[in-house]
Amino acid sequence: MKRGESKSRSQRQLRIGEVIRHVLVQLIDRGEANDPGLDGVSITVTEVRVSPDLRNATAFVMPLGGTGSDEILESLNRAAPFFRRRVAAEVDLRRLPSLSFELDATFDNADHIEALLRSPTVSADVTAPRDPDPDPDTDIDTEKDEA
Repeated sequence: MKRGESKSRSQRQLRIGEVIRHVLVQLIDRGEANDPGLDGVSITVTEVRVSPDLRNATAFVMPLGGTGSDEILESLNRAAPFFRRRVAAEVDLRRLPSLSFELDATFDNADHIEALLRSPTVSADVTAPRDPDPDPDTDIDTEKDEA
């Protein structure tokens, strides 16, 4: 683990990330960024992670259908200073974190896990018959003593 990096994020980081996410969703939905790469594209902002020092924020996004994600990501990062200024106008923070955008891989990870669960080897383990539970009232030690 790197210095200054913690396993769980603080309540302040989570709260600021959620506020920034809501504002970004509104700005993207309204189409306020005058970037040709973002015209007519539906984008989901799944999460905004804020660094512990609150200086950097990474917005995880996924275009609807997942098509053209590289071009959309490039357009979002190109428009990041615009989004930062607009978020600063909407959110009352002493210092707003710098914004960057990344593709959200959780959907791909979920598809991978689902494919693993549907694989024949895992399905065989899941559907294997179980041994019946032993009677909880029967004590193994008392059975030995009686014999």
